[in-house]
Amino acid sequence: MCNSKDFLKDKINDEDQASRRSTSSSEVFEEVNGQHSKNTPKKPPLNLFDDSTFISPELNEFFESCLPNIVKGCKRVLLYSTLKHGISLHTLFRKSAELAGPGLLIVGDMQGAVFGGLLDCPLKPAAKRKYQGTNQTFVFTTIYGQPRLFRPTGVNRYYYLCLSDLLALGGGGSFALCVDGDMLTGTSGPCDTFGSLCLAHSPEFELKNVELWGFTHASLT
Repeated sequence: MCNSKDFLKDKINDEDQASRRSTSSSEVFEEVNGQHSKNTPKKPPLNLFDDSTFISPELNEFFESCLPNIVKGCKRVLLYSTLKHGISLHTLFRKSAELAGPGLLIVGDMQGAVFGGLLDCPLKPAAKRKYQGTNQTFVFTTIYGQPRLFRPTGVNRYYYLCLSDLLALGGGGSFALCVDGDMLTGTSGPCDTFGSLCLAHSPEFELKNVELWGFTHASLT
């Protein structure tokens, strides 16, 4: 039979060796992991002052490539979000007055599509169905996998409608995007203004969220 003292001594030696092997393995893992981190390129930070439900690094890069030169490199400020400010088209219009210039409207359906367009802020509801905007207006969607942009075709000047009970981009055929006054549902269809097809997964959809972003050169930090 083994002597109890010898048994304890052997057990301690075995635990010391196991500990050294564990430490060595951990150091090797940290070294390899550190080298991997150094070699992996870091994506640039989002140029946003606020969190977004929709804007991923890839979508942020897409916007940087297609925004007008007047706002390229600007910080993006969340003027309105249904999650933050409540479901109200009137509130969206009121918050749009906080920054003048282009505004980026981003919405999503319940199936995961993200789409929207560029329009002018402040948004001013018209008494009649009179279109507003310029040829810098565009619409976009992610239903094709990669974000896809649609600029005006020149067929008409139906850039966007701002009424007390709806906000719509495009015209001729169908609206490229229409957000109803209840801010719960929307529609999208083939649009002559931008040469676009339906931007959502279906012509009629439930809204996941609505965001309106403005642009500023000032530092808010």
